[in-house]
Amino acid sequence: MDFAPSARAADLASRVRAFVDTEVAPAEARLVADVAARRSRGEDPWPPTPAVEALKAGARAEGLWNLFLPAGEGDDWARRFGTDGGTGLTNLDYAHVAEQTGRSTLAPLVLNCNAPDTGNMEVLLRYGTPEQQEQWLVPLLDGRIRSVFLMTEPGVASSDATTMAATATPDGDDVVLDGRKWWTTGAGHPDTRLGIFMGLTDPDAPRHRQHSMVLVPMDAPGVTVERMLSALGHHDEPLGHGEVTLEQVRLPAAAILVGPGRAFEIAQGRLGPGRVHHCMRLIGLAEKALELACERSTTRVAFGRPLADLGGNRERLARARIAINQARFHVLHAAWKLDTVGIEGALSEVSEIKAAVPQMACDVIDLAIQLHGGAGMSEDTPLAAAYAGARSLRLADGPDEVHLGVVARHLLAPYRARAGAPR
Repeated sequence: MDFAPSARAADLASRVRAFVDTEVAPAEARLVADVAARRSRGEDPWPPTPAVEALKAGARAEGLWNLFLPAGEGDDWARRFGTDGGTGLTNLDYAHVAEQTGRSTLAPLVLNCNAPDTGNMEVLLRYGTPEQQEQWLVPLLDGRIRSVFLMTEPGVASSDATTMAATATPDGDDVVLDGRKWWTTGAGHPDTRLGIFMGLTDPDAPRHRQHSMVLVPMDAPGVTVERMLSALGHHDEPLGHGEVTLEQVRLPAAAILVGPGRAFEIAQGRLGPGRVHHCMRLIGLAEKALELACERSTTRVAFGRPLADLGGNRERLARARIAINQARFHVLHAAWKLDTVGIEGALSEVSEIKAAVPQMACDVIDLAIQLHGGAGMSEDTPLAAAYAGARSLRLADGPDEVHLGVVARHLLAPYRARAGAPR
């Protein structure tokens, strides 16, 4: 197996890195400061951001746009919407690019490669009708609108989606949505127009045929963003995470993706590549944190010596270097396996990286915070926000425990079979 990027992917990764470092990172610092100032004055911290739109135009002009689109089924869309090279990328090739976008929380948005839009666009690409694609996929790929994924609920254990309380009830030619969702990423963005809602349709159907996914205009009557949530004190502007209620939201039955009862099938196809994207962005985030840690530890002096030479810090930095490299190859292996055998053959590998990489990133960022002292906990460095993001991903897209359960199930399956025990 060869995890090296293709020549095209290596070129894109290099150009993305340069664009992020020279264009996006300085603008991100200004945006964070502006949002903080607006919040302190009691103003709306979620305004449209012309500076971000200018960055998006620059990225698109360079072809650094919609790079997440998958090879094969995404090729026509990549040609239509200006991706450099005119075709989609394999999971392995995009993994190398995604690492570079992870160096900045703003970069995925600027390159139109941010979650949950990427997952929602892939759902529309794979499962949407031509009419749904024209209505929603086209403006998403064009960067004119944003979207959200309405799944997690406050009243049930969302790690077990079969306990979902929200409903998507067929009613003649309509479907009626009711429920309360939260941690709805993107709900704060002023351009958010579409939600993909998951709800219970038939409680008497087989366990994984009970739920449906429905395309919901966010301005539909009955849809309300109740509040914006903070993650460890950070609001993740300009996207953010919202609590959303849906009360008797009536839509045409044609808004149901594929058909009633198909939600788990859709989710299975959506989450494999998305978890690779998350994990490779976390590799980039951990690399950035390690760079900051090394710079701090070699320039800050305490007790007459650089921090790097105090209290075992050299070994801690070395272990961070090793951990990042291990995690990178772990994710590249999962991406390679997705490309070669598909999600059904890579379930364990995808769960392995989702359990391992966020924990690694948390550890590396925590080391960087410790070396920065009080500054690491403040908004003067990006480390506190980075930690909040990495820690959140130990819950998002399935908590660690669920993924470890998947790994254990696959690990033990042949032993249970030989022992004659239930799987």
